[in-house]
Amino acid sequence: MQNFFQLWNDSVITSLGFFWMALWAFILGYIISSLIQVLVTRTRMQKSMGKDGAKSIFLGTFFGFLSSSCSFSALSTTRAIFNKGAGLAPSVAFLLASTNLVIELGMVIAIFLGWQFVVGEYVGGIMLILISWLIIRITRPKRLEAQARKKLDSDEDEEEEQLSWKKKIFSFKSWQKIGQTYVMEWQMVWKDVLIGFTVAGIISAMVPDSFFQALFIGSGNANMANPSFYTVLMQTLVGPIAAFFTFIGSMGNIPLAAVLFGQGVTFAGVMAFIFSDLVVFPVLRINASYYGWKMALYLLAIMFVGIIISALSMHYALVYLDLLPDFSSVIAPNEREYFKFNYQMVLNIILILFNLLLIWFWSKSNGQHQHHHHSDSSSTITEKIQYIIVILAIVWLIGGLIVSLFI
Repeated sequence: MQNFFQLWNDSVITSLGFFWMALWAFILGYIISSLIQVLVTRTRMQKSMGKDGAKSIFLGTFFGFLSSSCSFSALSTTRAIFNKGAGLAPSVAFLLASTNLVIELGMVIAIFLGWQFVVGEYVGGIMLILISWLIIRITRPKRLEAQARKKLDSDEDEEEEQLSWKKKIFSFKSWQKIGQTYVMEWQMVWKDVLIGFTVAGIISAMVPDSFFQALFIGSGNANMANPSFYTVLMQTLVGPIAAFFTFIGSMGNIPLAAVLFGQGVTFAGVMAFIFSDLVVFPVLRINASYYGWKMALYLLAIMFVGIIISALSMHYALVYLDLLPDFSSVIAPNEREYFKFNYQMVLNIILILFNLLLIWFWSKSNGQHQHHHHSDSSSTITEKIQYIIVILAIVWLIGGLIVSLFI
């Protein structure tokens, strides 16, 4: 029983630690999303990224790289640019770039896994964007795209459409709308975020490494220098599936990826696991609330295919160059200090202040123009189940902090 209480407390500290690490990215992502929705006109967005050509894909990738963030906030910003008229392929390019071409993520990967995985992350991330673009061009989901735009219900006042962003940014009314939009973004995803990070902590602290090792066929043999194509392929297929059920985002799954690689999972299997931060269940739910389940599953499918091809390509490119990393070179992470004074704490403090400012603007708006994009009657049962899980998650987190008094 004492051991269970210790694991319970560890899982809660891990959940809170993961959230603390990602908090600044959440706030920044939702601020950017809110600014885009209020300040950028639909006409301007359609002119820049309204088509699925190479220029729009480049701009989507470039702006995604500049706004690097965690998965949840990237989803919000992507919805904002898509809602403003950006094409589906440039929007997907933005989403993939903002979650895979991340400088901070590269640093974490370098610490835990080594430079080969950093190269795999960035080069593979670009490949993932190009493959997704190709699939979208081949499948041409015009009907799905039209349905998704209709679900977003993106109406905009003619007066606001005519105003430039320079005029809007100095308008108190515009900042009220930014505050409204910002609060609405949190209202739409806070339950998924709470559940996701709670489950991530439970898995990280309480699920044994052997469980994940058993998922990957052929792993556990660090001396197996030349695995068969079947082994590599099966581990690559399992990577996104394992990630789907872990609920862990890009930053949180790197330590677990290091554990997997240290236990003999192939480079391709580990890269597929790392790439899969956008195919976890909370992300699927959020996409469904934004665009509908058909579009959410379509996005899941093209990302799954892109992940498999990118991970396998990077694996065999390194095999050909004789640069494949050695299993024994990775030391699995142990305990991490989440709440120490560092750049993350400074960024959190600064952005929490911005967060409070936007909430103040929202309070001055008297709740006008508030609406939710996912409030359809068919989701009532799902919402009720989610609220029950939310209550259980809150009880779990509070209980895990209380038991620390008795350990």
